[in-house]
Amino acid sequence: MEDWSAEGVRYLKGVGPKIAEKLLKLGIRNQRDLLFHLPLRYEDRTQITAIGSLQTGNRSLVQAEVLQAGTHFRRHGRSRRALVAKIADHSGLLTIRLFYFNARQQNQLQKGVWIRCFGEVRSAMGELEMVHPEIEVIDVDNPPPMTQTLTPIYPTTEGLHQLSIGKIIQQSIEKLHTQGMPETMPLRWLEKHHFPGFEVAMMHLHRPQNQNDSARIANRRHPAQYRFVVEELTAHRLALLERRAKIRVQKNPAIKTGGSKMETLKQSLPFELTGAQLRVVAELMQDFELGKPMMRLLQGDVGSGKTIVAALACIPVVESGYQCALMAPTEILAEQHFQNLERWFAPLDIKIVCLIGADKGKKRAQKLAAIASGEAQLVVGTHALFQASVNFSALGFIIIDEQHRFGVDQRLALQKKASQQEMPHQLIMTATPIPRTLAMSIYADLDYSQIDELPPGRKPVTTSIISEQKRAVLIDSVARTCSEGGQVYWVCTLIEESEALQFEAAEKTFEKLQQLLPHLSIAMVHGRMKTKDKEAAIQAFKNAETDILVATTVIEVGVDVPNASIMIIENPERLGLSQIHQLRGRVGRGARESFCILLVKNDLSAQVKKRLDIIRSHHDGFIIAQKDLELRGAGEVLGTRQTGEANFKIADLLRDQKWFAQVDELARLMLSDEHSSIRGELLRNWIGHKQGYTEVG
Repeated sequence: MEDWSAEGVRYLKGVGPKIAEKLLKLGIRNQRDLLFHLPLRYEDRTQITAIGSLQTGNRSLVQAEVLQAGTHFRRHGRSRRALVAKIADHSGLLTIRLFYFNARQQNQLQKGVWIRCFGEVRSAMGELEMVHPEIEVIDVDNPPPMTQTLTPIYPTTEGLHQLSIGKIIQQSIEKLHTQGMPETMPLRWLEKHHFPGFEVAMMHLHRPQNQNDSARIANRRHPAQYRFVVEELTAHRLALLERRAKIRVQKNPAIKTGGSKMETLKQSLPFELTGAQLRVVAELMQDFELGKPMMRLLQGDVGSGKTIVAALACIPVVESGYQCALMAPTEILAEQHFQNLERWFAPLDIKIVCLIGADKGKKRAQKLAAIASGEAQLVVGTHALFQASVNFSALGFIIIDEQHRFGVDQRLALQKKASQQEMPHQLIMTATPIPRTLAMSIYADLDYSQIDELPPGRKPVTTSIISEQKRAVLIDSVARTCSEGGQVYWVCTLIEESEALQFEAAEKTFEKLQQLLPHLSIAMVHGRMKTKDKEAAIQAFKNAETDILVATTVIEVGVDVPNASIMIIENPERLGLSQIHQLRGRVGRGARESFCILLVKNDLSAQVKKRLDIIRSHHDGFIIAQKDLELRGAGEVLGTRQTGEANFKIADLLRDQKWFAQVDELARLMLSDEHSSIRGELLRNWIGHKQGYTEVG
């Protein structure tokens, strides 16, 4: 049986250099990848719908006679023509409209010709129409047979037509039918769970066999779908478990715990550590003592105190002669961490350096020299930490903050800064709460810790939803708070993923507030500002020199101002619930009663109102995250769409949680030597070129 991975797509009919390039954009490198390029959805072309029975919004197949056809100028302007045909069957009349057409199409649509056309039904000027449907001229006395199954619709890219990619994939399906492919799951396990074999399941998804199969596939209730959901989740789990196994046998920095400096830091802190924080610190110390590289995920809600836990874990590493690196997603957060750590470590004689992209010239050279010599014992920074010019003397401990903001490749790049002989310990932190069962599946290569207790004194933040029409009343309230010594965040949310438009919205709000509140000091922070200007604005706000800070979502993490008591978020419907919760966590850190105001338009949909009511009613980040997952899906909430992790072809982490037990059982079974060959085949099928999952250094 030949190696499908060795067969490139260029061997297939209809695939030239340009098409191969477009397939590569879809992640398709070989004929194996084509098989696993599964349909997004299916269209029902199994029956003809009478024109009189068509419903707007549906995609339907009709068979009718052309009554008249001709070119007309478009309704709006006379610059281009449209090809318009009136077609009819026994039940009614339908308009076909082509805005872009060629001579062949114009010749096809002649009076008296019978056609079949498939497309979305719309209503225009009281009439039904289809715009750019798929059209097939037929012999009405001897019509072609109807397709008996659903028609698969595949993910595609610009310049690659659905019909073209369908024909290319069908060639791989034919090859599967004639040559087969190795089974990737243990036969006894398949029989136990009543799952179909590989070839049968794959043929079902690309070519549903009958109407019953089609209906079950359309409703996501087909055994073939179940089989591949479990298989894909298992491949993901296996890749992570293999990575974990490779890491566990690596030589690691030997860390001695129990030194005196940790106790010195605890005694000097101006606050008491919570029981949850102490428990997690103990878990980290146990990891150090195991003699294997630490790989741990630390979850904690906004304000739960993850940073001090990480700081305490750094102390025995430094005492053992190794360096620590803390990587944050933004320069603001990196600076925040640096200031906190510098203050906490002042009594301990630990040298800290902060390295960010804005560092240039002599200043940067001095920092790089301190890192390379080992003088810098703790290095805080952004993605600047894994640039080629950064060299560590003895990197022993890596802390990744807000880990979902970084891709696998970025984390590996920092990991490779360590000695070739030793695998550094790693602590990965997130304030985006993920339900435990989901976290254990996504991060199967990591041990799991959770800070499930907020520090004493944190006051609950009252959340209100206020109409845009009450903006004047809100501004009066802001003025009153500021006159009493309070401070206010005013956040302008992301607009269409555009930094320029986001900046524009913030600037307009800033100028308006300056006009309405001339007696107050108002500053602005956004992503396009120079780092030093951004830092100056935030520092002024932290020093209470500024009353109101107008900002984009750049202040979601990293700004800690206990005196700020009001968080206003404009257009919160543009954000996920967990992101709103993160922003809300910026207030309620001091003695003042605190408020989060969601400033909304009046024309919100019922779905949006339902989402915002969740954030108003709940303060537990884990409950909010679960509901956010249900509403938006795992890829959006976890940030995996951006980083390339957990980017599944058929599985959905939220919908398919019911299969996690079978996935765990199958993954453990396939880790045995007995199944090593099919394990390799399974990983090639689903993980393929995503080497980041299994690389360790």
